[in-house]
Amino acid sequence: MLRRAILATAAAAAALFGAGQPAKAGATLDAIRARGQLVCGIHTGIAGFATPDARGVWQGFDVDFCRGLAVALFNDPNKVRFSPLSSSTRFTALGSGEVDVLFRTSTETMLRDVTLGLRAITPNFYDGHGFMVRANANIAKASDMAGATICLIQGTTNEMVTADYFRSQNLQFSPVLFERTDQAAAALQAGRCDSFGTDASQLAAIRSAMPNPSDWTILTERFSKEPYGPYVRRGDDEWYDVVRWYVNAVIQAEESGVTSQNVDEVKRTTTNPDTRRLLGVTPELGQSLKLDPNWVVNIVKAIGNYGEIYERHMGPRTPVGLARGPNELWTRGGLLYALPMR
Repeated sequence: MLRRAILATAAAAAALFGAGQPAKAGATLDAIRARGQLVCGIHTGIAGFATPDARGVWQGFDVDFCRGLAVALFNDPNKVRFSPLSSSTRFTALGSGEVDVLFRTSTETMLRDVTLGLRAITPNFYDGHGFMVRANANIAKASDMAGATICLIQGTTNEMVTADYFRSQNLQFSPVLFERTDQAAAALQAGRCDSFGTDASQLAAIRSAMPNPSDWTILTERFSKEPYGPYVRRGDDEWYDVVRWYVNAVIQAEESGVTSQNVDEVKRTTTNPDTRRLLGVTPELGQSLKLDPNWVVNIVKAIGNYGEIYERHMGPRTPVGLARGPNELWTRGGLLYALPMR
């Protein structure tokens, strides 16, 4: 029933977006420049990815990717308006033109890419579905949760992943669906659920914000591939190209050893042809996207390379405390890999 409901929702969304597609080729980039501001869809609030600080200023991994894109377009990280969106409204908001791009903990899947009138760009964070339980619950693995009540976020891939797992094990469970992550976390702490099922990075973020994080355990098993990445509307190749190669540039900067501290020196001294292209010494990359030749230099100065962004918001020295793992560069055993920028 859950799978059929998700497919029906996807089909309805596809009909909606296909009937009223607001973008044509080039329209999004032109509209953003005319407006003088990028509108970026983000999470309603989860540690590490997107949360307002004490002054109400949004901070996080996804937030910095939004700011970096604003730098690519305007050379100004402040020329972005953040639109917090729930899991169930994020794709509708993008499809209707409410936001220009989603950087919002959104798994890139085939059905989302081909049925919603949207395009998944390229992964910028690799994750997997997991479960969090009370540390004293005597639960070591997911199969110990037969008959459990599990908190889930409506409109996420985690609904299907959880249902598929329990069905495959011939186990019963009771889902309790919530609109927002904070609602599910509160229900878990109040004892309404035995477990919370969502992506491991989000479980770590949720646990870090709890009054007593040590009271909770994230089970070591992973039950899915959850590659997060940005989404844009289908049918605007120019805007798709800008966002796609922007993400690759942030990753490539780390691969090339370019940081916020050394970018000017590397640009001045490098003899590596790929790095010279990346940093605009030869201007063809920026020109191909109708961007300033120094677009990557400006981005790295403002937000850093991929590793700097990750360590600032998700790394071991943060409350979230996640090692790079699959989000390490491919040269260091991870999955992160920039497409050739030439």
